[in-house]
Parts: sequence; C-alpha cells; structure tokens
Amino acid sequence: MVNPIYYLTDKLEFPPVDTANEDGLLAVGGDLSVERLLLAYKNGIFPWFDDDRQLLWWSPNPRMVLFPTELKISKSMRKLLRDKAFKVTKNTSFTEVIQHCATMPRDGQAGTWITQNMQNAYIELHTKGIAHSYEVWLDNELVGGLYGIDLGTVFCGESMFSTVSNASKYAFVIMVQEMQAQNYKLIDCQVYTQHLESLGAREIDREEFIGFLV
Repeated sequence: MVNPIYYLTDKLEFPPVDTANEDGLLAVGGDLSVERLLLAYKNGIFPWFDDDRQLLWWSPNPRMVLFPTELKISKSMRKLLRDKAFKVTKNTSFTEVIQHCATMPRDGQAGTWITQNMQNAYIELHTKGIAHSYEVWLDNELVGGLYGIDLGTVFCGESMFSTVSNASKYAFVIMVQEMQAQNYKLIDCQVYTQHLESLGAREIDREEFIGFLV
C-alpha cells in the first residue's frame, strides 16, 4: 500500500513520521519559518527540495547517524590534526559557509537544494543560536566548513564544503571530538553515503533515531 502524501497548511503541524513513503518523503508545502523548522528537526524531519516552488519534508528510514564515540579517523587525518594543518573556528562566518555550500558543484547534481530562501531561513536560525557553523581556514582564507542544527544533545548536520582537500573532513572531526567531550548523543547525517560510513556513521532504524530526540 502506497502512503498518500500529506499536504501541509498554515497550521503548525506534521503528520506522524511513520506515514512517510518508502523514500522517506513525508509531506509537501508549509513554510520555512523558525517555528516550523524547529518542530521538524525535533521530530526527525528535515526539508530538502530542488527549488522554492514546492517544499518537501523528509524522514527517511533507516537514518544515517554518527555516534561520537564511533568516529573513525584515518592515519592521514591524524597527521593533519597533529600538524594543525588548518585553523578551525565556530560561528564566525555562518553566512559565508552556507553560501559556499549552496554554490559548490557536486557530483550528480545539476543545481542546489540550498535555495536563497533556505539560506535566509537558516541564517535566521543562526541569529537565534540554533544553527551553528564550523569554519576551516588556511592562510586566513576560508577553505572549508559545515553547518547544521543544534538540538542540545543531537546535532543535525546539513551540508559541508571544501575548496582544498580534507578541509571539510577536518572540520567534521574537530566538531565530533568537541561533541564527544560534551556528551552529545549523536550527529544526524540523514542519509547514507560512503564518505559518511568511512567516518564511522551507520544506519539505524527511524524509531530508534526518534528516541534520541526525546
């Protein structure tokens, strides 16, 4: 049986995540207000779409996550960390990071899902202390970074970029080590990629993932 797609109204609500289709698509429509985005992330839902004509909301099953204690650091990355190859800062250049993520060419993608409206929404979340960025610098130039939503003990990663090799991975490792020290439960990576798996991320059941958000 195919689950019908739920169309959101102005009412601030989402359908139960177990009504998502097999691809994880849960609902269509709504808006990118701070209130709706927060409600989404707190319930294991995130927006992802090609343009602003139709907002799509997802809650895939299984869910790709990284438990901080399971982080895998390669020998080459350990050397970069020992050598302090890059400088990493937090929340100093959020707008620049999200702009780079939006414009960075990606294999298999003709465009970006980080539309201008998406950028504006997450910049607003940043001004409210909800969205955070990690920036990677080389010779005072921004060469990599990542951003996401911080729910207190769960960090929902959204996107990353690099203009030089290993820059975004360097930021990711620094971030995870920081969150391990602060007893974060997990980092939400949303969907499977080989790159994330190489860093120690793995898939868990959506119901188990939702349990970490409570």
